[in-house]
Amino acid sequence: MATTKDYLQYLLDQLSDLEDISYRHMMWEYILYYHWKIVGWIYDNRLLLKPTDKVKEMINELEMQIPYPWAKPMIYVDNVDNSDYVQGLIVETYNVLYWK
Repeated sequence: MATTKDYLQYLLDQLSDLEDISYRHMMWEYILYYHWKIVGWIYDNRLLLKPTDKVKEMINELEMQIPYPWAKPMIYVDNVDNSDYVQGLIVETYNVLYWK
């Protein structure tokens, strides 16, 4: 099942307070960028983030999911309804991966 445009728009609305959030459509799914760096993916109406120890600590019930058979496990964000929480996860993912 491909990600719907409604889910994509909902997620982008949840992230609208962050500057420089963008996405790229790729084979019915989306790559999510923050400050022009990849922080996650949107697959099958799920937000998946690159795994980092800091973000894993921020999630109460950590669940790793694989978006497609040959992919590495990614952090599944199930609570996308809380915009502050989701934005915090995006910022921390970016900080850990790109501000070492």
